[in-house]
Amino acid sequence: MLKKFVVAFVIIVSFSTLFSNRGDKAEAAYYHTKAVSVAKSNIGVPYRWGGMSPSGFDCSGLIKYSYASAGKTLNRTAAQMFYGNGYRIYNYIQPGDLMFYAPNKASSPTHVAMYIGNGKMIMASSSKGVMITSTNNSYWHPRYIGTKRI
Repeated sequence: MLKKFVVAFVIIVSFSTLFSNRGDKAEAAYYHTKAVSVAKSNIGVPYRWGGMSPSGFDCSGLIKYSYASAGKTLNRTAAQMFYGNGYRIYNYIQPGDLMFYAPNKASSPTHVAMYIGNGKMIMASSSKGVMITSTNNSYWHPRYIGTKRI
């Protein structure tokens, strides 16, 4: 009798864990997709240092605004996001992941962009405002220091 109880308990715990993890993944897919969609809806918005609204964005302001619209609160600056939000990704980058850049590999990040898939990222550029560019962009690629998933 005790053996049947233990087996039933293990099965119930296993199923509840399986289904609760699926909810977490579905929620994560939702806010990543929503954040990418919000960022894309702001293409062409001008760059504004310190900007965090559709009247003007800086790089981290665009990311913070996009994730806030999806229900996630992020830190304010690229460096604060890099050191305080999400977890490092070394392989298999996905849409919604944050890509960080610095003047050199040893310094803290000064720029952040959001990966949107197919080798593209969206960012607020000081010269062109909110725009999409390649992750292999000749200016940003050598300054890449890491990726984080929220």
